[in-house]
Amino acid sequence: MLLDGASTWVTTSLLPTAVEDIGGERLYAWTTTVFMIASVISALLVGRVLAVRGARAGFRIGIAAFVAGTGIATVTPTMEVLLAGRVSQGFGAGLLAGLSYVAVQSVLPERLWARGTGLVSATMAAGFFVGPAIGGLFAQFGAWRLAFATVMVLTLPLFPLVSRAVPAGGRAQSVSPLPVVSLVLLTAAAILISTAGVLSGPGPSVAAAFVLVAVFVLSERRPGARARVLPASAYTRRSALRWLYLTRVLITIAASAEAFISLFGQRLGDLPPVAAGFLGTTLPVGWALTQVSVSGARPAVLARLSLAGPFVLAAGLTATALLQREDASPLTVAAWAAAYLVAGSGIGMAMPHLSTAVMGSTTDPDEAAKASAAMNTIGLLAFSFGAASAGVLVNLGAPSMARSAHYVLFAFAAVAALAGVTASVRRRGAAALAGPDEP
Repeated sequence: MLLDGASTWVTTSLLPTAVEDIGGERLYAWTTTVFMIASVISALLVGRVLAVRGARAGFRIGIAAFVAGTGIATVTPTMEVLLAGRVSQGFGAGLLAGLSYVAVQSVLPERLWARGTGLVSATMAAGFFVGPAIGGLFAQFGAWRLAFATVMVLTLPLFPLVSRAVPAGGRAQSVSPLPVVSLVLLTAAAILISTAGVLSGPGPSVAAAFVLVAVFVLSERRPGARARVLPASAYTRRSALRWLYLTRVLITIAASAEAFISLFGQRLGDLPPVAAGFLGTTLPVGWALTQVSVSGARPAVLARLSLAGPFVLAAGLTATALLQREDASPLTVAAWAAAYLVAGSGIGMAMPHLSTAVMGSTTDPDEAAKASAAMNTIGLLAFSFGAASAGVLVNLGAPSMARSAHYVLFAFAAVAALAGVTASVRRRGAAALAGPDEP
C-alpha cells in the first residue's frame, strides 16, 4: 500500500517532464484513466484469486503485475507503451489493495481489525508524501525514468516478505462461478466514468455509468443468483450491510475532492507544482493520522465517531469552500491546508467502525472475504464517480476557478452530510445483523 500510494504521486509529479521527452501529450489524462480501469477489474477478481490460488499467491501475483508495469514505465520509448505499463501497475495495485482488506479480516483477530485497516490507510498516506518527493526530485534533474526504477527496486523485497508473513492457505473448498455479467457491467461503468474526466461534455458518460451501476445492482440481487461480486447478505432486507456500503460510497465520493486540491492550489494560490502536490496530500494525511489515532478505541467509541465523522468531513469541506478566492495569500493557503486536514480527520473517524462492521457482517469465511474485498471495489468506483462529477462541476464554474472550487467543495460537503444521515440509518438497523436474514 505504501508503494501503491507513492507510485500514484510519483507519476503525477513527473508526467509533465516525461511528456516533454517521449511525447504523447494528447494521451496525458489516460495515464490515470487506464490505471483506474485496471484497478477496478482486478479488485473485482480478488475473491476469485483467493478462492483459486490463496492469499500468498494472490499477493505474489499483484506484486509481480505491479513490478512488471513499473519496469515497462522505466524503459518506455513512447506514451503508448507507458500506458501499457500503467495498465499492469493498476491491475497489481487493485489486487493488492483488495487483498490487504481481506488479510486484515482473515489473518488478524477481530479486536485488531480497526488497527489493521488504520495501518492500511496510514501506509497509503505515507506514500502520498514519498511520491511527490521522489517524482519531483528526479523530474527536477530530468531523470524521470530513475523515479520509476526506484519504485521498482523498492517493490522487489516484498516477494520474500510475502512468503514469510502471509499464510499459504485460504483456498476455498469450492469455487463460485465467475460473475461475468457483474464484471462487464462494472468495468463498463468504470470506463465511462474514467473517460468522462477527459471529455468536454462528460454529463452523458456519467449518467450512463449510473445506469450501468443500477443494472448491476438489479442483476446481483436476483433470487438464486450464484455469481455475485458483493456478498449475498448485502441484498437481504434485514441486513445493515447495504447501509454500510452506501455510507462508505458517499464518504469516498466526498473524499474524491482531493483530486482537485492541487489544481485549486496552483490556480488560486499560485503554488508551484511540488507545493501544490503536497497541499493535495493534506486531506488523505488527515484521514490516515486520525484513523490510526482512533483505531485502538473501544467499539462503542468507534461507533459514535462513525456517526460524527461524516459531519466533520462536511464541515471541513464547507470551511475550505468559504476560503477559496483568487490570488490567495500564503495565510489563506495555510488555512486551506488546515481545513483539508479537518475534513480528512472526519473520514478517519468514520472508516474504522465502517470497516470492522463490514468484516464482521457474517460468520461465513467466504462471504466475509467477499465483503472485505468489496470495500476496495466500491471505493475505487466511488472515487472514480466523485472525481468525474467534480470535473463536471469544474467545467460548470469555468472560466472562474474560484467559482469552480465553490461548486466542487460545497457539493461534496452536501454529499458528506448525506453520509451522516445514512450512517444514522445504518446504526438503527445494525441490530438486524445479529438476527436471521430475510430475502
